Amino acid sequence: MTRPTARVLAMLELLQTGGQRTVGDLAARLGVDERTVRRYAEHLADLGIPVQAQRGRYGGYRLSPGYKLPPLMLTDDEAVAVVLGLRVAERAGLATTDHAATASALAKVSRVLPRALGRRLDSLLATAQFTTPVRATAPAGADTLLGLASAAQARRTVVITYTAWDGRESQRELDVYGLVFHSARWYVTGHDYGRDDVRTFRLDRIASVTLGDGSYVVPADFDARTQVVSGIAAVRWSHEVSVVLRTTLADARERLPRSAGRLSEHVDGVLLETRAERLDGMARMLAGLGWDFEVITPDALRDEVLALSDRLRVSAVRDATASTTAAPQGL
Repeated sequence: MTRPTARVLAMLELLQTGGQRTVGDLAARLGVDERTVRRYAEHLADLGIPVQAQRGRYGGYRLSPGYKLPPLMLTDDEAVAVVLGLRVAERAGLATTDHAATASALAKVSRVLPRALGRRLDSLLATAQFTTPVRATAPAGADTLLGLASAAQARRTVVITYTAWDGRESQRELDVYGLVFHSARWYVTGHDYGRDDVRTFRLDRIASVTLGDGSYVVPADFDARTQVVSGIAAVRWSHEVSVVLRTTLADARERLPRSAGRLSEHVDGVLLETRAERLDGMARMLAGLGWDFEVITPDALRDEVLALSDRLRVSAVRDATASTTAAPQGL
């Protein structure tokens, strides 16, 4: 679209928010002079959109009460933002349902776009590549997500039906302190009345949300993101791990996510305290960091590090032998 057309649509969006907008306000928001605003209003009227004008010092424009705009009118930039946003949300696991919801949303957007713009966006989606892999999702229902968000906004207690990791189902009364998206999953954190403590729950394990009558105040120093990430890191795993990393605390915090474990100063570098389900995976992670390190506990992790080094040494020797054998012989 041409720039004037885009600004006319932008003015329509401003009027759609309701109430009357002064000419000066519209001019400032659109980056044009007041005479241009009046011309844009005439353009909208020519398109059959009922723009009402009020003259005088504080005059301005508004849409006729009860007027309903077409369902979707997007500029080129807005269409690109919507389409790419849907695709990135799908890849990141941000969708609240399965991939069909994103696909149907993209199809609906495409149907209402001008044909030329639709073809260009199809070309973009067909050729664009992403360096980040598609995340395996644990979809949370839209009703669950929106219900908890509404409760958090209104500071209303909810009752949730929750299924724990071991399959046990329970009713939990919860003050919703915050919603957090982390590693392709949605979490809700807040005060659990049954445990009389702050707890974190996965939204994909919540079967229902019922709004209660209670109200609450979120603690002033509460950080939902820190609570969720710390809670995930504190989950009980098969092995308690303590490792000294030969690096600085600043570099360790930059390279390692909070969910990796607890980092603290150590006389020989940085102490990493964490938990792991599989020690062979922990050995590979430590080797991949590129820093020297010392395993404090458990002893079995040292064995896994030695086993990994043996496999790498064998692979290096095998590759070197293969290269020598394959080299052409001189005459």
